[in-house]
Amino acid sequence: MSKKNYVHNSQPVFIPPKNEKKRSKFVYYAMKKAFQIDISKSELNHTLLAIDPKTGNVLPRFRKLNKHRAYAMKAMVLAMLYYYNIHSNIVEASIEKLSDECGLSTVSQAGNKSITRASRLITHFMEPMGFVKRKKRGGKFIKKYRFTRIFLTPMFFMLIQISQSKINQHKKEKLDQILKKREKKIFISFSDIKIISELDEKSAKSKILKALINYYTASELTKIGPQGLKKKIDIEYSNLCKLYKNNK
Repeated sequence: MSKKNYVHNSQPVFIPPKNEKKRSKFVYYAMKKAFQIDISKSELNHTLLAIDPKTGNVLPRFRKLNKHRAYAMKAMVLAMLYYYNIHSNIVEASIEKLSDECGLSTVSQAGNKSITRASRLITHFMEPMGFVKRKKRGGKFIKKYRFTRIFLTPMFFMLIQISQSKINQHKKEKLDQILKKREKKIFISFSDIKIISELDEKSAKSKILKALINYYTASELTKIGPQGLKKKIDIEYSNLCKLYKNNK
């Protein structure tokens, strides 16, 4: 085999699996940005110091991006974004899955599968450069059940030219959508509307408050806060009165 062809699949491409659920608006936006950018030419690849994630020390010997690693990273960035959860910052896919779908996995003549190219890209380049963080999960003594979770860092999004404010905007929009959907399901039957609407305002709002407390989790109520809860009660009361009036 000639030296120039020593890498298996020298120009890997991320191919999403068929019949997958629809991804979030942010995922599609981020993937489009990453696809349009030549990340190998980012200044970050040349200005950032590679840090040993175990010791926190600068790595004196560190291999920067060559042509083959740049192609692999382009595919890997798209794959990580495809499985990215914007609220937890977690890539919801294993390294093996990412490797397979990027065309980075190999199988020997003996039938043994290898994901070395993908795992080295992550552990030897992306993590030391600060683009991702890894955290192992599972039993302390049962190593075969341990798996690695990958978190995308702010530096990762700087690489694909997405600001933190843009990420926060998408997070807020998603949270607002979730809360809006939930609020619509709190009172759904006409009997509920009729009972509450026939009460005096103080009693009706007291009943709405109890329903909201039962509906939201403790952590959600903490985030909403007293003023936010009061606002929700007022809005819910106004909406219920309108619904009752329209359905008389």
